[in-house]
Amino acid sequence: MRILSGIQPTGRFHWGNYFGAIKQYIELQEQHDGYYFIADLHALTTVRDAAVLRGFVRDAALDVLALGLDPERATLFVQSHVPEVSELCWLLMTGTPLGLLERCHAYKDKKEKGLKADAGLFTYPVLMAADILAYDANWVPVGEDQVQHIEVCRDLARSFNAHYGEVFTQPEARVVQGASKVPGTDGEKMSKSYNNTLGLFEPPNELRKKIMRISTDSRPMEDPKDPETDHLYQLFRLFATAEQTEEMRAMYLKGGFGYGEVKKRLADAADQYLTPARVRREELENHPEKVDAILQAGAAKARDRARSVLQRAHKACGLG
Repeated sequence: MRILSGIQPTGRFHWGNYFGAIKQYIELQEQHDGYYFIADLHALTTVRDAAVLRGFVRDAALDVLALGLDPERATLFVQSHVPEVSELCWLLMTGTPLGLLERCHAYKDKKEKGLKADAGLFTYPVLMAADILAYDANWVPVGEDQVQHIEVCRDLARSFNAHYGEVFTQPEARVVQGASKVPGTDGEKMSKSYNNTLGLFEPPNELRKKIMRISTDSRPMEDPKDPETDHLYQLFRLFATAEQTEEMRAMYLKGGFGYGEVKKRLADAADQYLTPARVRREELENHPEKVDAILQAGAAKARDRARSVLQRAHKACGLG
């Protein structure tokens, strides 16, 4: 099975990005043909500084490689390095109903809030469809909030195939469990837009300080507490072993502890879990030519696949 997924380089990755998506991508590479791209074209809807975007793209590549993406098992590349996708996007755009795009969440939400929305945001789902269809992807790992975009992709593929014949593979959404359940420092969903994130590669001392400042309730220390409703416990079990998690759960149910103790254990567990990735990232930073070679090789392989799909589409609709 071919897996396809992209991640936007709009800032440094945080715990929510990893446990909500990246970790699952890395696990899937063990058994499937994975194509993973850094979505710099999509990022243009929010990042308008060239130097900043280039830095974000570089950081994204370093991060996912350090976290365990293996270029021998999966294909990693930058979205804009495969221009065939942009042309395929136009072919799909010519048959995309406006009403379909008007119903999509990102555009609809901005419009309802009276916020400015440009053509890039409006047509974002079509570019996403081109990203998927260009590689004959079978599965697309997504959070529940992205399932609609996969349905749009399937609609566009079906419409194109109905007009021109069987050109595109029909992808299926593979819902990533827990993608929307990583809490931030305020208990809400971890998100850069909420300014409540904990960075994967923040300096350990700074990360520990942020953890110690996480907001908690004011219940007395002696009171028992429900671990399932507490965001500190939810964060702790992301990093802890089964034995550590059970021990922490029993402590919550019994009561008689302070949140400072939980925060300390969380910081220790996170530091132990993330240290190997920090070491790998530092090694990659010291050898930028290796990262360049990985991205170039990934783009070459992705272009070969996308070129084949684009040629099918060209032939089907009378181009070339």
